[in-house]
Amino acid sequence: MAREMDYGAFMEKFTLQPLPSTTENLSLKNRTFTIKDIFDVDGYVTGFGNPDWARTHSAATSTAPSVLALLAEGATCVGKTVMDEMAYSINGENVHYGTPTNPRAPDRIPGGSSSGSAVSVGAMLVDFSLGTDTGGSVRVPASYCGILGFRPSHGLVSTTGVIPMAQSLDTVGWFARDPLILNRVGQVLLQLPHVDPVTPTNIIIAEDCFKLLGITSDRVTNVLIKSIDKIFGGHIINYASIGDYVESKVPSLRRFMVEGVENQEYSIEPLTALSSARRSLQRYEFKNNHGEWVSTVKPDLGPEISERVWQALRSTDENIDACHSVNNELRCALTALLGDYGILAIPSVPGPPPKLKTELSTLETFGARAFSLLSIAGLSGFCQVSIPLGMYDNLPVSVSLLAKHGSDGFLLNVVESIYGTLKEHVEIAENLSC
Repeated sequence: MAREMDYGAFMEKFTLQPLPSTTENLSLKNRTFTIKDIFDVDGYVTGFGNPDWARTHSAATSTAPSVLALLAEGATCVGKTVMDEMAYSINGENVHYGTPTNPRAPDRIPGGSSSGSAVSVGAMLVDFSLGTDTGGSVRVPASYCGILGFRPSHGLVSTTGVIPMAQSLDTVGWFARDPLILNRVGQVLLQLPHVDPVTPTNIIIAEDCFKLLGITSDRVTNVLIKSIDKIFGGHIINYASIGDYVESKVPSLRRFMVEGVENQEYSIEPLTALSSARRSLQRYEFKNNHGEWVSTVKPDLGPEISERVWQALRSTDENIDACHSVNNELRCALTALLGDYGILAIPSVPGPPPKLKTELSTLETFGARAFSLLSIAGLSGFCQVSIPLGMYDNLPVSVSLLAKHGSDGFLLNVVESIYGTLKEHVEIAENLSC
């Protein structure tokens, strides 16, 4: 019964009180949050989603700076949440600790690997939560659970006291239901001064990416376009084929292009290549981080995770230099496209959350399409926010906005400015579909 009450989101409940402060106006005072079981807390074992990991590691002797920063701003941490084993999945199913229940669609997966963190926010158990995002582990569960999820610019939020997955891609991200809370958490973690909102100079709709959606793309783009028009003016909206742009501007990507695999209805070849580069880099760095432990302990891993982990351990450094070249070229290309105050709009994921216990092969196909979208921010290091857009056929849908590296405060302000209008147009769209 207790597990049902908390949606299976928690690994361990405890209370970390706010740190003593002489300041009255703390931005997160009286707010509660959870943390993924990848963050160190002094005196607790960091479990990394796997019992063998927890069994072979000692309790942490310090608390992650990102957690301390939130406690210093008046927030209270109420526990650690379930995650996918070794952070190596975007599905949210854990064979050892159970699958947290998706509060918006109980028969669907919650998304991972920050599954419990997303569920704890979506189920209104806490005000916000911390997760990590390497390949999509904040953005995906945010989309599936119908909440806001923010992946910051790579390297801007401290990952000290967080078990690494792949350092070139790892970020500390966060979830919230309220854009004001999302922004306040961001200001704390990113150590941002208060700045007035800036109107975007252009918002680019990635037409090719929206063709990947498993639902009618108009349901997502119409809500977004009408909201932009009302708040900022339709003159800032532009359209582009991001796949074509990336192919022309990122020459190192050719190393990862595979002949004869393109099917425009289901894939965008340059973005598939981008995902391949991300996967190579992630495998190589995961192997360097955890290969020795896996080979020595031979942990009990779920089938999906086991296959992925052992593939990583068999990886080589053959294309690693090319991966880093793709990273640098992609960041330069997208910075040139967007400028200082431009935004790129793409789907967060290619469709609604798959059903629980979906065949692994089906999940892999869906995941491949998802990673072609997720790798844009993953490899460029850009900040990205997943924004819920209500329900379609009784399943949550979302859209993502990206801004250049270092423009996190700008993007958080844009979300806060447009969110109310988005909700209005979502309600209109849902009423029309009834």
